Amino acid sequence: MPKIKTKKSAAKRFKVTGTGKLKRNKAYKSHILTKKSAKRKRNLRKAAITDATNVKNMKKILPYL
Repeated sequence: MPKIKTKKSAAKRFKVTGTGKLKRNKAYKSHILTKKSAKRKRNLRKAAITDATNVKNMKKILPYL
């Protein structure tokens, strides 16, 4: 069986936690920030856990993560 290639774009965006869950950064924090409240921007800084519905696909894309 040949080795599976990792999707490098996904590898840069996701990290695995100690319990094996996938950690990701939140979107909507790059531009047009003036209309967003300070509270909203502050919450966008925090990392989030990838939703369970996407985990199966992400594990396929990132076989060695």
